[in-house]
This record gives sequence, structure tokens and C-alpha cells, in this order.
Amino acid sequence: MAKRGVLLALEGIDGCGKSTQAELLAAALKERGLEVVLTHEPTDSSLGRLIREYFQGSERYLIPKEELNLFMANRREHVAEVIDPALAEGKIVISDRYYYSSVAYQGALGLDPDRILAQNEVMAVRPDLAVILTLPVAQALARLSATPQRPRQVSDDPAYLERVAAIYAGQQEGPDLRHLDASGPPPEVHAALLSLILEFLETAGER
Repeated sequence: MAKRGVLLALEGIDGCGKSTQAELLAAALKERGLEVVLTHEPTDSSLGRLIREYFQGSERYLIPKEELNLFMANRREHVAEVIDPALAEGKIVISDRYYYSSVAYQGALGLDPDRILAQNEVMAVRPDLAVILTLPVAQALARLSATPQRPRQVSDDPAYLERVAAIYAGQQEGPDLRHLDASGPPPEVHAALLSLILEFLETAGER
């Protein structure tokens, strides 16, 4: 029977560099001979595409609970179709966003972050390690504005993102959750993230 794999989640506000760091991390781990599955939320399913289209629309017309329900439904698909099978095969799964995004983004709309976390931990596999990339909102928005190919989203509001960032900052560090400064250049952040992950995997017996 194959040893269970490891689930790593990268989190943070839009513009913090999650997608870039997820790709760099996956490549670095593969170079070390590890089997890696790189995935993301929202997913590429029809439901995931619907969520992306909604956030790229002209207005945020769903109530917070409806948004949360959409993300949780997509997450159920994600776990069943991608994450659980890869973990069962002993692979390392890197998810660009996972349920801490719901905690922060829907929590910033007024829902209870602790309740969102509890709901997700019941229905979705817990990450072995979640890393929250931290970056001042002003710097994140500056990065987004310098990325012309990225469509504007209805969530790109400075005051809203400050609330999102505050909820992320309030997540307590522990063996399965770390905060990492993402304000430096991508190679510098990658080096710090890779060091953190390799140390974690060594401790977990995956290296």
C-alpha cells in the first residue's frame, strides 16, 4: 500500500505571488525527484469557471453565504477528483489556494471565520502544511495593476482586501500553518519557501 502523500496549501491576498511561488515550488520539488501535483482553486471544472466569471463580472450580486456555498461545492469536487486520488498515490499536492481563502475572503464579508474553518475541516482533507504569503495590500494592488493580462475582479477593493489580510494575519502559526514574508523579489521568496517546505518534508519523512 502506497504511503499517503502530503498536501501543501499556499494562501494569501491577491497579488502576493501565490501562483508564481506554487509553480516555482512544484518545479523545484520535481527536480529533486518527488512526484508533485500542482492544482488550484477555483478549479478548472464548470463550477470553478463559473466562480471565476462571477468575480470578473461587473458586480458582486451574491450574498456572502451563497459565495461560500459555491466555493465549498467546488472544493468538494477538488478534493474528490484531484486531491484525494493524488494523496492516495503518495504524491505531494500543492494547492494554489485552499479553504483558508474562504476563511479570509468570505470572512471579510461578515461571515464568522472560525465557523467557515470548522465547516471546511469537516468536509475537506486538512492540509499537512498551509503557508500564508504576507504582503501589504498597497504593494499587492501595485503588483496587480502591473499585470495587464489579469482581469480586474470585483474583490479588488483596497478596504475589503485590508479586512482579508487582517483575517489571514489572525491565523495562528503552528505545526501545520506558517506565515512567510512575500515582499521580496520572487527568487528570494522562493528560496525561503523552498527551505521551509524541504525542512517540513524532511520532518514528515518525505525526503
